[in-house]
Parts: sequence; structure tokens; C-alpha cells
Amino acid sequence: MADLWDAEKRSWVMSRIRSRDTKPEIVVRSILHRLGYRFTINGPLNKSLPGKPDIVLPKWKTVVLVHGCFWHAHEGCKDFRIPKTRSEWWAEKLAKNKARDAKVKRELREAGWQVITIWACEMKTVDKLAALVIRLGNEMASAEKKSSYRLPAETATRVAEEVKGYRVSKRKP
Repeated sequence: MADLWDAEKRSWVMSRIRSRDTKPEIVVRSILHRLGYRFTINGPLNKSLPGKPDIVLPKWKTVVLVHGCFWHAHEGCKDFRIPKTRSEWWAEKLAKNKARDAKVKRELREAGWQVITIWACEMKTVDKLAALVIRLGNEMASAEKKSSYRLPAETATRVAEEVKGYRVSKRKP
């Protein structure tokens, strides 16, 4: 089957596919934020970890990978199928993506990080979204139990005290 567009138009269309700040990522970030979790999305830790995770929750040593069903070859998902045009090339490319995903997850776990993978199809309906909120809440609750992060009592007290001798500079721009 021939492509609907010429090579130039296809190239333009493919160049518009985002690799970050996708709708599924924004939905997951919103859910986590509403559940009270704070995270980084493009901090130095995100860039230094294997695979540059979408969301990093350093306090709980947890990373969240938000996968698109097509690009990460979500088996059994109705949103994933190998294109009929250049199917051999696509099969090879998507197999490499899956192998890279498995390697990244293994490296993160070996480094002591908990990995949560969320698929875009988990956000298609209100029921699936509700199930995702419950799943994220449960997985983060289990991460909190595993976390060794504890704020020392004296630090919490110091933060709550009034800071003495602090002046705001009144420089003119």
C-alpha cells in the first residue's frame, strides 16, 4: 500500500511528533501532583539516569516512564500495529525500541530505582483513568514504604523557625 503523502509531507508530519511533554505525560504529572507527590521532569537527575526518564521522584527513588503504545510496541494493545508500508523496517525499529526499554528498566532497577511504566492506552477513558489514579497511588505508597528518606526532626524545626537577620535587597534594576 502506497503512502498517502509524498516523502516531504511525511517527513514534516513525523517531525511534529513530540518526544516530551506529550498529553499522556502531562496527565500523569497532573495526577501525581494532585496526589501530593513532587517530582522533576527535566532536572539534572533526569538527564543523568539511564534512558532519561519522563518523571523522577527522587525522594522515593522512583521513576515513571510514560510510553506511547505505538512507539514502544505495546503488545496486545489495539493502538499498536506494525504499519503495512515498510513493515520489515518498522518491525526492526520497534524491536530495537523494546530492547532499549528493557535495558533501561534493568539498569534503573540495578541502580536501586523503582520503575513504574504507564501506557498511553491507560488514559483513554474515564474508567481507565480512575484505575490509573488508584494504581499510581498504590505504587507510590509502596515506594514510600521502601524509601529511606527521612527528614531529621531538627531540620524540620529549623525550617519552621523565623529567620533572623534576613534582609531583602532593594537594588534598582
